[in-house]
Amino acid sequence: MTKTASTSTATGADREVAAGAAVRLAGLRKHYGDVRAVDGIDLTIAPGEVVALLGPNGAGKSTTVDMLLGLTKPDHGSVTVFGRTPADAVAQGAIGAMLQGAALLEDLTVGETVGMIASLSRAPMPVSEALRRAGVEDLAARRSTKLSGGQKQRVRFAVALVCDPDLLVLDEPTAAMDVGSRREFWKSMREYTESGRTVLFATHYLDEAEEFADRVVFMRAGSIVADGTVAQVRALVGGRTVRAVVPGATERAVVGLPGVTEVELRGDRVALVSNDSDATLRALLSGFPGAHDIEIAAIGLEGAFLSLTAENTDDSEDGVR
Repeated sequence: MTKTASTSTATGADREVAAGAAVRLAGLRKHYGDVRAVDGIDLTIAPGEVVALLGPNGAGKSTTVDMLLGLTKPDHGSVTVFGRTPADAVAQGAIGAMLQGAALLEDLTVGETVGMIASLSRAPMPVSEALRRAGVEDLAARRSTKLSGGQKQRVRFAVALVCDPDLLVLDEPTAAMDVGSRREFWKSMREYTESGRTVLFATHYLDEAEEFADRVVFMRAGSIVADGTVAQVRALVGGRTVRAVVPGATERAVVGLPGVTEVELRGDRVALVSNDSDATLRALLSGFPGAHDIEIAAIGLEGAFLSLTAENTDDSEDGVR
């Protein structure tokens, strides 16, 4: 249930939630000189959804997140969170944010840092609970200067959780975490979202989006180019990947096979992206009878990502991602 400060605010929030919106971005634009960081975004996130925001560097992900949190004002358009402005939602504890590289106070211990944020919140969860959920109970007495990069990320997670938010916004949450820490982080996130909380996270780890998100939103050059479930986004690209060991194969020999749109050749191992995998495979076996260890798979989220964002260039971000 969303936190409210007054009857009038609660009524507005209830109408927004009833309309199916925990987050609503309408006609959102933000330009920095000639750079169109965000260029006309419309996006609605329902209560309880877990949404991954994906895109290459320069796509506008972090600028979008900043406007959602009220850290940056849009040049045009509107942002509402449970029917409130971002500033009101943050003030009322409806949003918890974990931002990449957010500073931790050096003079405080982990427990003191999380406790300070809890003291500023209207209805926080117990500090001990936030520390437990973030997996940093054993670090409560340690100062931030003594933390590794991955440990700092988990402390930032505890800071985001302690206000007990209805919407959790995460920007590259597992950056600097090792494989074990990433696994534990997402285990904690699953426990948290089982209570129906809404989550929006930006990440470069496509496997995390594929496994954890109910829905993925691809951005390119400040615009949304795909929005749907992982299966729906994969279907936008279509095709399959044919992988095989093909002795004596050359790129020139396989690039002309029917249906083939992309070729990757490493020694005798060939990966072919095809829009007609049956025709490709028949021609491959006809031309190379010795082909073996053949695998055919649907295009994964990574393949869809590369295809849908291929036109974007990795320009200097000027503070924009």
